[in-house]
Amino acid sequence: MKKVKEIRIWLLGIIILISTSAFTLHSLRLDGGDALIGVWMPSHGKAKVKITKVGTKYYGKIVWLKEPNYPDGSKKRDKNNPDPKMHETPLLGYKILKDFEYSGEKTWGNGTIYDPENGSTYSCTIKLTDKNTIDVRGFIGVSMIGRTDTWKRLKE
Repeated sequence: MKKVKEIRIWLLGIIILISTSAFTLHSLRLDGGDALIGVWMPSHGKAKVKITKVGTKYYGKIVWLKEPNYPDGSKKRDKNNPDPKMHETPLLGYKILKDFEYSGEKTWGNGTIYDPENGSTYSCTIKLTDKNTIDVRGFIGVSMIGRTDTWKRLKE
């Protein structure tokens, strides 16, 4: 009877140890992924994109435009979107980065990037090269066929 109790206590200890280790590893992975959160400026300098986290995924929306209005004074809209229903959607506040997942090693993938200048959506990966620099790679099909842009972190 005493041996059964000792085995149960030993098994409970192992279960707690495994659960704690799994939780700690999961937390470390998520904390590393949160390095992406912040406001970033693409190399063209025409916009600022704020990246946030919703659940376990990362999203980026336009929070500033160098030229927020057309020459006639109206607010810039998503006029190049292939969906005519989106043509009146303001670019300011538009979510251009969607569904990124942290995959470890300072890399986020499985997301998309939308280019409002041509109305196209591309598969995308993001790589943190230092705490204030990310390489954003948009591509069609395979990553080798694409373009990389370097974004810089801004103070919020």
